Amino acid sequence: MNIQDAQKAVDNWIKEHGVRYFNELTNMAQLTEEVGEVARIIARRYGEQSEKESDKNKDLGEELADVVFVVLCLANQTGVNLQDAFDKKMDIKTDRDHDRHHNNEKLK
Repeated sequence: MNIQDAQKAVDNWIKEHGVRYFNELTNMAQLTEEVGEVARIIARRYGEQSEKESDKNKDLGEELADVVFVVLCLANQTGVNLQDAFDKKMDIKTDRDHDRHHNNEKLK
C-alpha cells in the first residue's frame, strides 16, 4: 500500500467506523501522545533506562502504526497529499544530503 492508498484507507475508516475526524488541535495532541509512547518503548528497550514489567509486552510496531494513523488523519483533514509531499522530500534529501553523510567523520 502506498501513502496515498493509506490516506484513503484512513478516510474510509473514519467514515465507516468513526463519527468524524477529531479537530486538528486534538489530533496534534493525540500525535504527541502516540510519539511519547514510542519514545517510552525506545528509551527503555534500547536506551539506558530499565524497562518496567508493564512495558515489556508493548508492541513498538503497533505504537509506530498509531503515529502513522494520526499523521494520515492530519494530512487528510488539512488537504495534504502526503504521497506527493513525501516524494518531494525524498528528492530534496537526496540532492542535499547525498555526499553530506558520506563525508561525516562522526559516522565512520
